[in-house]
Amino acid sequence: MGKIKSFFQRKNIEISAKRYFIDAMGAMALGLFATLLIGTIFGSLGDTFNLKFCTDIKTYAQAATGMAIGVAIAYSLKAPALVMYSCAVVGHIGNSFTITFGGSTLSAGPAGAFFAVIVACEIGKIVSKETPVDILVTPVVTILAGYGISLVICPAVSVLIYYLAEFIGIAMAWAPLFMGIVVAIVVGVILTLPISSAALCAMIFNPAIIESSANSEAMLLAGGAAAVGCCAQMIGFAVISFRENKWGGLVAQGLGTSMLQMGNICQKPQIWIAPTLAGGICGALSAVVFNLKCSGVSAGMGTCGLVGPLGIFASSGASTSVIVGVLLLCFVVPAVAAFVFNEIMRKAGFIKTGDMKLEI
Repeated sequence: MGKIKSFFQRKNIEISAKRYFIDAMGAMALGLFATLLIGTIFGSLGDTFNLKFCTDIKTYAQAATGMAIGVAIAYSLKAPALVMYSCAVVGHIGNSFTITFGGSTLSAGPAGAFFAVIVACEIGKIVSKETPVDILVTPVVTILAGYGISLVICPAVSVLIYYLAEFIGIAMAWAPLFMGIVVAIVVGVILTLPISSAALCAMIFNPAIIESSANSEAMLLAGGAAAVGCCAQMIGFAVISFRENKWGGLVAQGLGTSMLQMGNICQKPQIWIAPTLAGGICGALSAVVFNLKCSGVSAGMGTCGLVGPLGIFASSGASTSVIVGVLLLCFVVPAVAAFVFNEIMRKAGFIKTGDMKLEI
């Protein structure tokens, strides 16, 4: 047992939930952001202003999604260079793997790439630099391992995510008010936790799954609720912590990430209540009043780079009601509601100045 542990340490293999579901998933979100998400933004600009080069960039960027996920995850797992580059192929395989199920073609998408790359990367690290012909052995083993695990895992992942998305769609169609609140709160909380809401939404609100579903409209509404719930966390924390963090904190949290507050949340969990309640309000209004829609990674990004609002426009159009809904639910309501709830808690003595101070 000691020899195995020593070997794993030498190979930098650490089997832990933190490394796989926090570090690797966070890196996956960066890979998604640099390809699928940026491609979506360029596509929106191209469609709006009829710019062909933007639509071309969208095509190229989104085609590289699986490869970027592969490299990003391998980098987070501290893979040697040959393993990391080989994981670009594995990521592409997992992301592109499709099956026919229920008369529809389903893709494992980012979820397939995630699991395939993790397994292939760790196997690749085991054989890395163990033979005189490492330049051949390591890529061959890594890619074969990734292909094999894709054959086994990707169909199951595709079906699981399909049913999860279908469940959310059915529940949203049956109880839009309740589900709007639940989805907004859950995804918003995940955004602030050190795990990736963007990666989660890319899997669940995958456009390919939505398009093949009979509950596609309800799924898009759930995606809209998720998007405004994420916005509420970011804008909420940016506003209620303004007296501690001033303009730097406003920008860092409002356009960056509310994850910056996790250290303070661990010490004073009650500071999380105001943005979370604001998210529930926004989710309800999104689902039953403004009918905002969103899909893919955009649903889990919030106001980070204004990706969430742009994603809503991409899925919902730019009618007057949508524009008003985005302005209210992504910015105004979260700011006002979180501020009011936070002030009530301050008056009651549950929160005091300094509880949300950031080192920025």
